[in-house]
Amino acid sequence: MKHIFMKKFLTGLMALMLIVSAAIAQTPAKATKKEATKKEATAAAPTKKDGTPDKRFKENKQTAKSEGPKKKDGTPDMRYKTNNKDAGKKKS
Repeated sequence: MKHIFMKKFLTGLMALMLIVSAAIAQTPAKATKKEATKKEATAAAPTKKDGTPDKRFKENKQTAKSEGPKKKDGTPDMRYKTNNKDAGKKKS
């Protein structure tokens, strides 16, 4: 007798949780005109939420033009004074 009551109680509790979770579920908000224009503006040069340029994209990367020697991969070789502003200084 006790197990039948517990079975009905748990089944009712699960049904109640299912109904409550369906009632809480939210529908996605529709995009307004302001958000649509923001998306179009960011397509040219992607920015982060704080407005700074996102360096992961090629359009926002600024290449450093060094005149000194470069490594095989094309990056400046930091052993040379022309590429490294701190070269030749003693470390304290």
